[in-house]
Amino acid sequence: MSLYEQWKKIIEEASTDEEKQRDFWVDYCEQEKNIYQDILANKDAVVEGTVKELTQKYNMEIPYFIGFLDGINESIKNSLDISSLEEESTITLEINFRELYKNMLAVPAEWLYNLEEWSNIFTEKERKEISKEYNKSKTFVNTNKVGRNDPCPCGSGKKYKKCCGAN
Repeated sequence: MSLYEQWKKIIEEASTDEEKQRDFWVDYCEQEKNIYQDILANKDAVVEGTVKELTQKYNMEIPYFIGFLDGINESIKNSLDISSLEEESTITLEINFRELYKNMLAVPAEWLYNLEEWSNIFTEKERKEISKEYNKSKTFVNTNKVGRNDPCPCGSGKKYKKCCGAN
């Protein structure tokens, strides 16, 4: 069974009841938070090593670390093939911190995007700007607005106000 399959199995087993699931995610999120605190505090250091070495460095079980890698994968410059990772696989995490912050907003993971270590990377103003940019990207704007006197989009040949817009 691959490491990624082990991670998915752990999640599946933890999902059997609410209490088990809550306990699992509280434990996992605390471990994840510790890794992010270290990474953010040492922003100029490239995280590099084998999966096994990095799990020892961060004091995390290997399947949990695979879960961490799965979560951060969209925020690194050269994404990883998570499903093929083995204990001796060498990985390099060159993190795009702007993308990482946006991805934390998307989760939403306030316990991560509110870490004080972010102040080493972005000013408060920059974080608000990234948040605003993220929120704006999620706002849908309908640009195909039909005017009252435009032809009805249903193809009847009538004006919109006399057809589908009459209601």
